[in-house]
Amino acid sequence: MHFKLIIALVEDAKTDVILAAARDAGATGATVLNQARGEGLEQKRTFFGLALEAQRDMLLFLVEEHLSRSILETIARVGEFDDTPGTGIAFQLDVEDAVGVSQQIRKLSSVVEEEI
Repeated sequence: MHFKLIIALVEDAKTDVILAAARDAGATGATVLNQARGEGLEQKRTFFGLALEAQRDMLLFLVEEHLSRSILETIARVGEFDDTPGTGIAFQLDVEDAVGVSQQIRKLSSVVEEEI
């Protein structure tokens, strides 16, 4: 079984809804890193030198490759990434190898067989 790593940088207010949607789309879990910062196409405004920016979370999903595109598109749709600038981004990377995922493999085996 081959995996992809989906990395999503999202507004912290949307973290829970994105996690739930990704799970519904086939993700078996995630790691959340809080208090990430980022800057998009346009710099954020400041008020007396203080940045006025929403807090971000980094969500890491290790997903089976046949489910990855659907999960990625679900994250983008629920997070409204293409509708509103600055709401977040998500991308996927190939994973050469992974350990500690035997339970996920057992759970995903039947799901992936239907996808191929």
